[in-house]
Amino acid sequence: MGVRRDLKRARRRADLVARTEAELVRDGTGRVREVRSAALAPRTATGSTADLPFTNAAEEPDAVVLRRRAGGVWHPVTAAAFAAEVTGVAKGLIAAGLEPGGRVAVMSRTRYEWTVLDFAIWAAGGQTVPVYATSSAEQVEWIVRDSGTRLVVTETAENADTVIRATAGHTEPPRVWRLDADATAELTALGREVPDEEVTGRRAALTPGSVATICYTSGTTGRPKGCVLTHGNLHAEAANTVELLHPIFKEVTGQVASTLLFLPLAHILGRTLQIACLLARIELAHCPSIAPDELRPMLKEFRPTFLVGVPYLFEKIHDTGRATAERIGRGASFERAHRVGVRFGEAYLRKFLGTGKGPGPGLYAAWALYDLLVYRRVRKELGGRTRYAISGGSPLDRDLSLFFLAAGIVVYEGYGLTETTAAATIVPPLRPRPGTVGLPVPGTAVRIADDGEVLVKGPVVFGAYLNNPAATDAVLDDGWFATGDLGSLDDEGYLAITGRKKDLLVTSGGKNVSPAVLEDRLRSRPPVGQCLVVGDNRPFVAALITLDPESVAHWLSVRGLPADTPMSEVVRDPRMRADVQKAVDHANRAVSRAESIRAFTLVEGEFSEENGLLTPSLKVKRHAAVTAYAAQIDALYAR
Repeated sequence: MGVRRDLKRARRRADLVARTEAELVRDGTGRVREVRSAALAPRTATGSTADLPFTNAAEEPDAVVLRRRAGGVWHPVTAAAFAAEVTGVAKGLIAAGLEPGGRVAVMSRTRYEWTVLDFAIWAAGGQTVPVYATSSAEQVEWIVRDSGTRLVVTETAENADTVIRATAGHTEPPRVWRLDADATAELTALGREVPDEEVTGRRAALTPGSVATICYTSGTTGRPKGCVLTHGNLHAEAANTVELLHPIFKEVTGQVASTLLFLPLAHILGRTLQIACLLARIELAHCPSIAPDELRPMLKEFRPTFLVGVPYLFEKIHDTGRATAERIGRGASFERAHRVGVRFGEAYLRKFLGTGKGPGPGLYAAWALYDLLVYRRVRKELGGRTRYAISGGSPLDRDLSLFFLAAGIVVYEGYGLTETTAAATIVPPLRPRPGTVGLPVPGTAVRIADDGEVLVKGPVVFGAYLNNPAATDAVLDDGWFATGDLGSLDDEGYLAITGRKKDLLVTSGGKNVSPAVLEDRLRSRPPVGQCLVVGDNRPFVAALITLDPESVAHWLSVRGLPADTPMSEVVRDPRMRADVQKAVDHANRAVSRAESIRAFTLVEGEFSEENGLLTPSLKVKRHAAVTAYAAQIDALYAR
């Protein structure tokens, strides 16, 4: 088992283990209230992230830093070639009127040109304003107006039309380009007369304190706020995570690191990942979609050594394995493989951490059997070379993490927000702790407030919301950022997130319930798609549940039912309700009886960005969903 060998070798590297040590601050009762991790990368006094392509080109011009897919082939992009392309586009932006400190919006799915544009905007002295490709005209209008953006690069004609319609009433509508109409080539041609020295001078004028990007929050509770992030913020995040993770992954596995980026580059996690990869010269490629049917073939083609994703990805890989087994009549075998994997992962983890014995001979034998039948297929789904993965965005079910460990893939969880430049905490590679989101990123501190709110301090914390001093003052106090999340620190300083402060439900009986724990566990089990746990000022906790379309199609197939069976019949089928009840039972095992889901209803349709019930980062807009399904919620309590 590759992971077992890696962990044994890693355990002997005391110097690497020492890099993950943290300082604990306890209160009068001995409980950990604050944890601090020392920085591994020094703060930079000069320069900016705009320098990265040019530093790489100067130091190692022939190094392959990216791969670009064209004609079904992944073509290498050297450091020198990438720097030249960035320079060309930067000159085009300058010719188009971009002034130092000016803003350029990019509205596109994840693709190679997004990375080129990001670094070109910075090299030209500008600031990037990312916009999700799925954003509505209303969202685009607000972001462009609030940020004062004058130049916009979109991906498609549809995106361009959205921008043009949204900004038609602006005093000075932005100039718009399209990537599918070869925007980067058009910009490069436009800038041919601009001397290279102009780019060099603008880049040299940037400092760590210069604003790099205005990233807008997902807006789950109202109008998105623009987080002002500096080059210093981006460097602190990327450099410290690289110093924490890359030496260990490289030393332990002996692999040349590479990753496939499929997270939206409009999200700060995708942005910092691309910076970290260029900083460490890790080969980076792009995939425009996280949809399983589109992503899986790309993973098998590119074969990355590590991935950064969200729980949805790992849940879908697991569900695909179960569905494949059920189609060939081996569903019961997959379920046994899952149970064996969880037991094996748990036992091996205890041994690795020195808290118990490892798997016994019988468990090893069972693991070996299911490695042949199931686990190797899971590895194949991720390309066959993936040994490590980082999951963020929401909690990953602990059993699922242990299952992947048994399959030879260690999944490390992290936690952060746009305001913390992505990860504020991450599980250290040599000290895994499934069920937590780890220790502070090096250079960062985490504190638990008296009311349980998670506070974060350090160079990754943003400085302000754009044009919104009142909102800034509400969350920043003496450098501490109030995240709005509730959490706890264990005796070694590992953080566990228990929910959102604003989402806390209080039943009519006075019981405080955090819906996040229940919702995350519900979503981890098919056939559940999205869900909403309710109960505020109600006598008990209940849930609205949508069904995952892929799971429904599989469910109908294995039962010999017509593929076009109306969803209205599916949600009323007692067999479907029984399967969903299993997911509800799984969720309820994580909470007390008073906090458990007592009733649920299956609703037709989905929560999606299109109907305004999901953010682009797949978070439920709670208020919108409660309003949309008010009648169904009332019916739950009228029974």
